[in-house]
Amino acid sequence: MRAAFRSFLIALAMGGALPITQAQADSTVIASADPARVAAARPVVDKLFPVGTYRRMMGGTMSKMMDSMIGGVMKMPIAQIARISGVPADKLTGMSEASLEEVSTIVDPHFRERTKLGMDAMMGGMTDLMDGFEPNVRGALTRAYARKFDVRQLGEINAFFATPTGNRFASDYMSMMMDPDIMSEMQALMPEMMKKIPDMAEKAKKATESLPPPRKASDLSDAEKTKLAQLLGIKSSDLKDSAAQPAEGTE
Repeated sequence: MRAAFRSFLIALAMGGALPITQAQADSTVIASADPARVAAARPVVDKLFPVGTYRRMMGGTMSKMMDSMIGGVMKMPIAQIARISGVPADKLTGMSEASLEEVSTIVDPHFRERTKLGMDAMMGGMTDLMDGFEPNVRGALTRAYARKFDVRQLGEINAFFATPTGNRFASDYMSMMMDPDIMSEMQALMPEMMKKIPDMAEKAKKATESLPPPRKASDLSDAEKTKLAQLLGIKSSDLKDSAAQPAEGTE
């Protein structure tokens, strides 16, 4: 459960920190940017996304944000977490509204400390990763601005950034989404979002009801089995219907 929460929170945080979308990052759908506009966009990006931005964001602000979000999760009722995890409703009958923090204090008195130390270690590794990846992001952001704005507009933006107010705006632009007020609202959103996950999962299930179920290994042709086995790096004979595997072990 701890690992799942860590992965979820880091993914959420990183999703908010990245300045470009997947569509923008996909080179197969990106039109080439005019060199003159790229040159004009470069000083704009230098102001908005200076070297070391990820390290500054993740070194301090992100750590505080993660602590705050973990605190919110720790206050969630354990029954609610079990419900989100897919535990059947009849199994939840009689389960108290004790929080994850209350339960973990009994099972693991060092749960909060262990989680923080683990998160800090993971964030350190993630910071190093993003710091190394930052030049690629800066390049992509430069091309994105070059496609969005022409040379004149980029010049006007850069001129604004040269003013005291513009310089202040540019230097705080990336970190504004981690302002304490915004983080407080995000922390409040977390429990509500977790409550909605079962409903969203049910809607997703209903939305796909008209589709046939995924095929089992026994439904595949010999050619399909051979291809699938090659892709998985196993023998065709090793492909089994997952539902049939327990039965085989009982023979």
